[in-house]
Amino acid sequence: MTGNKAVAYKEPGKVEVINVDYPTFELKDGPGVNPANVGRPVNHGVILKTVATNICGSDQHMVRGRTTAPPDLVLGHEITGEVVEVGRDVEFIKVGDICSVPFNIACGRCRNCKERKTGICLNVNPDRPGSAYGYVDMGGWVGGQANYVLVPYADWNLLKFPDKDQALAKMMDLTMLSDIFPTGFHGAVTAGVGVGSTVYVAGAGPVGLAAATSAHLLGAAVVIVGDMNADRLAQARTFGCETVDLTKGGPAEQIEQILGVPEVDCGVDAVGFEARGHGQGASEAPATVLNSLMEITAAGGALGIPGLYVTGDPGGIDEAAKKGALSLSLGTGWAKSLSFTTGQCPVMKYNRQLMMAILNDKVSIAKNVNAKAISLEDAPKGYAEFDAGAATKYVLNPNGYLS
Repeated sequence: MTGNKAVAYKEPGKVEVINVDYPTFELKDGPGVNPANVGRPVNHGVILKTVATNICGSDQHMVRGRTTAPPDLVLGHEITGEVVEVGRDVEFIKVGDICSVPFNIACGRCRNCKERKTGICLNVNPDRPGSAYGYVDMGGWVGGQANYVLVPYADWNLLKFPDKDQALAKMMDLTMLSDIFPTGFHGAVTAGVGVGSTVYVAGAGPVGLAAATSAHLLGAAVVIVGDMNADRLAQARTFGCETVDLTKGGPAEQIEQILGVPEVDCGVDAVGFEARGHGQGASEAPATVLNSLMEITAAGGALGIPGLYVTGDPGGIDEAAKKGALSLSLGTGWAKSLSFTTGQCPVMKYNRQLMMAILNDKVSIAKNVNAKAISLEDAPKGYAEFDAGAATKYVLNPNGYLS
């Protein structure tokens, strides 16, 4: 039997690399697995040997103890891999194919999947619509920060790269297709970014930088990124973004200094529920980003909200926040006729087009998010550095494919 190691959440602030079972074509019981999913046959799936798997800010929420994730939950929903085994019902994906795995797990059969709403598939998670690998309350599908991982509904879910050698050469860019590049793109698209737009992106983490990259790709005239982390703001400036330092106060005045008016056409929330207030030493205030975006987005505009919000947060600042209930100035949004789009990005809606942009040298997403390959064994260090604010997107290299 082939060995398998994986990165697992142990307790708040701690992850470990542990030994786990090699995948089989059946969903087994384990940490976070919904009992209704135990024993579920996956003959429509494949087993991947992981080429690259990334540390995500969404993982970090769990690692900080800000969700109800159980100990020993195997992490990782950003997965790219080489097919090493195929289930008996797989028709088109073959052994040896290198594929990107959308972080959304989708059946391809339900009403939502047929409407391209793969982030809210109705058949893969008994708890609620929508599922993902290695994530709390998402059905219990084992995460991909491991040597090997099972991918269900493979013919539907996998994006096969057209040329293996080309894919490996561009892997640091292509690995972003599983989540952050489509997610950032979704944030920009749903915010209404187009040719000549002025855009404000709240958050200069990897998703925020991916949203800023996407805004440029969509033809924005000015892209402004706001954050409190000087290194991350500096990273945004490396590819042509204007920046707002939120330690100096709210974004409106600084946006006016850049644009001549204190508002933008389009707003993107790439922060989510652990948002802080504005100003030096500001404390956590989870509605801050959403409320400030409503203030600075022009009337009739739109907000793209790829930042994660949850219904269970043990570390919430009050009882309402622990249930995901925030003090939103919805009246502001209503008065300005603003549109809102929330929820998981439907990755399959965008990933092929973004793959083509990467393969044809139209975008350098790895450079823009400052991607860095590290070993699986160094994952705990990567998590700690990322949590401390490193302006880096950490890409795990479990099987030595990456240089």
